[in-house]
This record gives sequence, structure tokens and C-alpha cells, in this order.
Amino acid sequence: MSLRAVDADASDSLDYVERLLARNDLPTADVRANPGYFFVAFEGEQKVGVGGIERFPPDGLLRSVVVEESMRGRGAGAALCDRLEHEAASDGVDTLYLLTTTAADFFAARGYERVDRADAPASIRGTSQFESLCPDTATVMRKRLSP
Repeated sequence: MSLRAVDADASDSLDYVERLLARNDLPTADVRANPGYFFVAFEGEQKVGVGGIERFPPDGLLRSVVVEESMRGRGAGAALCDRLEHEAASDGVDTLYLLTTTAADFFAARGYERVDRADAPASIRGTSQFESLCPDTATVMRKRLSP
């Protein structure tokens, strides 16, 4: 699986990100305002998923991770997360946070631990995901990328 950053001038990539997120009931409100957060995952030339990273070194927010329904159960989600975590670590992120309403078990199996909302750093709490796009009932999780 390869990962390509979304280019602000690539409307086809932005359209794909928005469509896949919307089909999976994930927030799309800030996609066009922040295209640099997003990546498209490919198998060969086929688009198979999306994910995002907001970077606030040493912390980051993993967001909007979803794969095409036809790719689920085949390791695509795990591969996408591996690539996003590597990308974050390469950019100086030591700890990734996320918010989820449906995938806590998936992320727990990847080493993420549940934390109280108040325990997230201010940089993460100040994101649009945290402040308004995800419900207050979303599970907050974190994973340390470096020892």
C-alpha cells in the first residue's frame, strides 16, 4: 500500500476524501480548508482509503481513517494506520491521539489506550475535530510512537 498526500490543487483527491468520509459518517467540514492533513491510500493505482494527521509535535491527531468497504477485513485498515503512524513519527510526532465513535476496539488492538478527554494536550483539544466535529461522547485514545 502506498500513501499520497492530498494536494490542495488536486480536486479529484479532495472529492474522493470527502465522498469516502461522507459515506462512512465521518466529518467533512474542514477537508477543503485543510487538504494538507489528508492522505489517500492506494493499492497499485486503485484508491482504497483515506486518513489524516494533524501535527503539533510532539503530539498529533490521527483522524478520518477509513478504507473502502470492499477492502475491509483484508488488512487495509491496519496497513493504512501503519503508514500514517510512520508519517507522523517522521514529522516529529511522539504521541498520536484520536477520537472515535465506532472503532475503539480496532485501535485498542493497535496499541492505542483510552484516555480522558481532559488528559489530551491543549493542542489536540483545540482542534476542530475535538471542539466541534466529533461528539463529546467520542472515545479519546492515544498511542506513543516513540519509547
